[in-house]
Amino acid sequence: MSTTATNAAAGLEATMAARRTPEQLKASRALMWRELLTSLWAPLVILGLALVPYIILIEFVPPSAAWAQPLLQGLALLMLIYFGGLIVLRFALPKQSRLRNLRHEARELIGEIERIHKRVPGKISAEASTRLAEQAMQVEAASLAGDSERLEKETKALDTLATQLLGAWRKQDAWDFVSGFAKALAIAVIIRVFIIEPYRIPSGSMLPTLEIGDQVFINKFIYGVRLPFTNYVPFQIVRPPARGDVIVFNNPMIPELDFIKRVVGIPGDKVELVDGEVHINGVPQPRTLVDEEKVVYNKRDNGVWYPERMRLFNENLDGNVHSVLQRGPRANHEYEGPYTVPPGHVFVMGDNRENSSDSRYGLSAGNGVAFVPYGHIKGKAMVVWMALGFGGWFSNFFDGTGLRTDRLFEPVR
Repeated sequence: MSTTATNAAAGLEATMAARRTPEQLKASRALMWRELLTSLWAPLVILGLALVPYIILIEFVPPSAAWAQPLLQGLALLMLIYFGGLIVLRFALPKQSRLRNLRHEARELIGEIERIHKRVPGKISAEASTRLAEQAMQVEAASLAGDSERLEKETKALDTLATQLLGAWRKQDAWDFVSGFAKALAIAVIIRVFIIEPYRIPSGSMLPTLEIGDQVFINKFIYGVRLPFTNYVPFQIVRPPARGDVIVFNNPMIPELDFIKRVVGIPGDKVELVDGEVHINGVPQPRTLVDEEKVVYNKRDNGVWYPERMRLFNENLDGNVHSVLQRGPRANHEYEGPYTVPPGHVFVMGDNRENSSDSRYGLSAGNGVAFVPYGHIKGKAMVVWMALGFGGWFSNFFDGTGLRTDRLFEPVR
């Protein structure tokens, strides 16, 4: 068997590769990178790739956020400018946009032919593969030359030739495409169900740690993966929930709602509040007054923002330092508790201590104390990836709601 026939039997790509000169190969690779970097997806992919190591870094080395967060915010600004520039180029250079679309169609067609070769190895004659490869090379040459008219003509010719030589296999490839899309969708669902999921902060109960409109990513596997459509976790993966963790959970009292609160008590703990100060098993958890008139913005049911002046404390909960709010010099209740946490449950509270429907108040059900079973916990909040809250960009156009760039990639502590 000749070299050409051998390559043809191996597939379209192998046949084309054997025919390319080193100069053509170099030009083809350069075009591929140029197309990738001028795709509207490029800024999003770059930012997403940077976000993964950032999340790992701030989770395992929390002090690193002091320098890592500004770097990622700067990268996000660059990617926004990058994305805007690509949009402008699309409108400013319509011929290039048309050429890009034609190149995309050509790649899709060549990819389809290659998939058919792989699916039915040995069933396509060497002569047919050679003819397809020759025409595909004409398509590639027109693409490299940047000649829109020629590229459209050669692509149509390849499409006609593929229909003539591959026949019914092309109809089957459409099903393969649907199957591939279904697989990609399944992967996305698996990521959302078992690895990471976004959650939007709907209320001011976690102020000042999390503000209304913050969008956070939650770690779905750190405590163990919940089986879909159940509240059952068969085994732990990393560790159980710890004091100070901010968790998203399915409300056991109102199953249609998801809540986000801070874990204050773990199984076996006796939790008490004495004039707003948390006591765990009789040990006070120290808190320090930081600001007597901290202004935070809450939102009424009608969507109107309003300011509140609160007392801001730094609370040290078992070594986890975070901010909490209290309305006045004295807490609303001089004493609350004791709350003894049963096995397999956690006791949760909001950081906006006097404006939170948490475990103390039946998790909004109003039936006394309510604990959160491990199986209802969806995951641990990690980082703010988007913030659409009070102030920020374009807030004058949206009743005070704008893009809060200062909160982008804020670690959840």
